[in-house]
Amino acid sequence: MRIYFVVSLLCLISAVRSNDPNWWRSANVYQIYPRSFKDSDGDGIGDLNGIRQQLPYLKDLGITVFWMSPIFKSPMVDFGYDISDFFDIHEDFGTMENFEQLVNTAHDLGIKVVLDFVPNHSSDENEWFKLSAQKDATYKDWYVWHPGKVNVTNPEGPKLPPSNWLSEFRGSSWGWHEGRGEFFLHQFALGQPDLNYRNPAVVNKMKDVLRFWLGKGVDGFRVDTVPHLFEVAPDAQGNYPDEPLSGLTDDPDNHGYLDHIYTMNQDETIDMVYQWRAVLDEVTKTTGITRILLTEAYSSIDTVMKYYGNGQKNGSHVPFNFQMIMNVKNESNALAYHKYIREWLDKLPSGSVANWVLGNHDQRRIASRFGTHRIDLINMILNTLPGIAITYNGEEIGMTDVYLSWKDTVDPAACNSNEQIYEEFSRDPARTPFQWDSTTSAGFSTNSKPWLPVSPLYREVNVKAQKSAYRSHLKVYRQLLRLRTTPTLRRGSADIRTHGSNVLSIVRRLRGRETYITVANVGGERELVDLREFSTEQFIYVIVSVASRKMPGEMTKGPTLVLDPYESVVLRSLRS
Repeated sequence: MRIYFVVSLLCLISAVRSNDPNWWRSANVYQIYPRSFKDSDGDGIGDLNGIRQQLPYLKDLGITVFWMSPIFKSPMVDFGYDISDFFDIHEDFGTMENFEQLVNTAHDLGIKVVLDFVPNHSSDENEWFKLSAQKDATYKDWYVWHPGKVNVTNPEGPKLPPSNWLSEFRGSSWGWHEGRGEFFLHQFALGQPDLNYRNPAVVNKMKDVLRFWLGKGVDGFRVDTVPHLFEVAPDAQGNYPDEPLSGLTDDPDNHGYLDHIYTMNQDETIDMVYQWRAVLDEVTKTTGITRILLTEAYSSIDTVMKYYGNGQKNGSHVPFNFQMIMNVKNESNALAYHKYIREWLDKLPSGSVANWVLGNHDQRRIASRFGTHRIDLINMILNTLPGIAITYNGEEIGMTDVYLSWKDTVDPAACNSNEQIYEEFSRDPARTPFQWDSTTSAGFSTNSKPWLPVSPLYREVNVKAQKSAYRSHLKVYRQLLRLRTTPTLRRGSADIRTHGSNVLSIVRRLRGRETYITVANVGGERELVDLREFSTEQFIYVIVSVASRKMPGEMTKGPTLVLDPYESVVLRSLRS
């Protein structure tokens, strides 16, 4: 009885704390790719009950929020990003009851739940699209339709697409619908027709989608592919302009072949985000619990900053910071890290919160992009910078990309290419099953053939092995999330420095509290750092990278810190 009372009290305290209106400002956000996280029923596909089973793992790590890639009804042309019913759960993932149980269990543990919101397009199997294709009076303008251009060399022949616009998944972004006898816009797969946000009925319906899931208790949304929401309006004759060449590639089917000045980052898109924030704020005001908006935009930093708000209207709480994803490479030195960290902090609007993203389901894994020797280094940088840290599932144990043959490839971005170039476009290597242990399918499933192949490294790289190891990437990550709960890392100032060209330091200070300093050698040579640049006092090693010869709890020796290649450490001052 006494144990039960203590556990219940801890859960109550956790729940109360999580209702702090500022809970999100220093959140530890964890992205779950549901198909690959945990399979509870042996069909080879991850599901909601599997996620629910593993919530204690997230709690133990120190995760305060998780967001899931789409779990809605879908024909799975783009594995859930093509939604046939925005108000229901796909059977591969479970039922609405399973979803409600997941939310309740997460909240009991003090963990917030964020859903993926995919507003740019639906599936072509969505009832809205079917009715629109039939020119139903209500739905006929819910999508972007065009009769096409007459082919001047063959006027009686098939119509030509309205413009040269290209899909993210290669080829024309205009698809022909035989039934309606018109082209429809699809900036992604052919089965993902773009919704028409110049139609107020579409705007209102998508706000209803937000309200529906907020009513189910979710704590916010990550908004997918925001820059694509609006295209330039057609001219008086109903025509669309061609986009200019980018000069970046000679491949005419590659999305990067054009400069997308008419199909991305239109001014109306920013205002749409403000409108969605207003919907969330309505619920926040009613319930007293802050609901958050996270937005995905691989746009210029000046454009992304607009998503925060304009002084009169609130925008996204978390416009994803892809500066380092887009600009920092394996060969980058510490000066590059410093440049893109500092640029974000310098441009951050007053009162806004920084966020740091280095991996997700659309990117190569961190360990594959930066090398397995930099796993701890990257996680230390990510988690000791000020603000919100966002982790893609598996990065905490250093999962790497998995080679997939053309036969095993399922990602439409790759399948729309060919066997010679598919690897350039495939996102499958970073979406393989999560590695829990060394049993069948890495403990992800009892099925020996899950929807994507398991990494051949799963026997060595898995949660169980790293929990029992003396040192491991998982233990370093867990220590970092514990450190993030300290007042210094939650509220302290941040001084980002370089020492030579290969060492980066992050100094976190808060008056009356301990100072913490992350020092990371991103290069392949031994480096020396004069600790007197930070303070004349001694420091204690708090966290060290797995391969380090230093020991947590030891004091630094002398004024010079010697860092081996790719070594990273977190130091704490002896005095506040």
